[in-house]
Amino acid sequence: MEEKHIKYYSHHLDRDVDMLVYGSWGYPILLFPTTLGRYYQAKDMGLIESVRALVDSGKYKIYCVDSIDSESWYAKHLNPQYRVLNHVQYDKFLNNELVPYIRNECNVGKIGVAGCSFGGFHAANFAFKHPDQVAYLVSMSGAFDIRSFTDGFYDDTVYFNNPIDFMPNEQGWRYGHMKIVLGTSEWDICLDSNIKMSGILSANGIDHWLDIRGWEKHDWPLWNKMFPDYLSRIL
Repeated sequence: MEEKHIKYYSHHLDRDVDMLVYGSWGYPILLFPTTLGRYYQAKDMGLIESVRALVDSGKYKIYCVDSIDSESWYAKHLNPQYRVLNHVQYDKFLNNELVPYIRNECNVGKIGVAGCSFGGFHAANFAFKHPDQVAYLVSMSGAFDIRSFTDGFYDDTVYFNNPIDFMPNEQGWRYGHMKIVLGTSEWDICLDSNIKMSGILSANGIDHWLDIRGWEKHDWPLWNKMFPDYLSRIL
């Protein structure tokens, strides 16, 4: 499996952002790491190996992007307002710089986004905010309420990065083109969060697949089974 390390300079973040890219061609999937994870986490934890056959066959090209969680949602040393504003800059980097770059490189109109745990939040938040950029969303054990990270601070910036708040007010037709997978399990600490998000999507007429698996925990063995299964079905 071809692996390439890229340092992508972001004007919004004013720095290089590290990425690992897997595959020479194929439909692009932007993969977010879990809590405070780095761009190499998916490789280290076996998630990339789990989809080797799909990458080697040229069906998918996987872009593993770095996070800035330590400067945004998990930056407890910062005032909550600045945590959110730092995430806004990360979102601008994704929306205005990285995703257009990936779309151009792969010659597609829209991309897929995916992630496990907090990476599932990142994937869902980006997809729900920018449906014009995303055709496929795979969230595995994601949670969708960010308010526990803002210490009581709340404004429009928090609202528009909190899917559990803004999605009930979205127009369902905007997501009619998108294939959405919410993966969870009976023992998943995020089970209730996925059931609630599924209810919101259903109320808005947004088609999706809520996949509740058997008795497995919120951890990599579950996600390493889910990821190849979902990618083999959605495209």
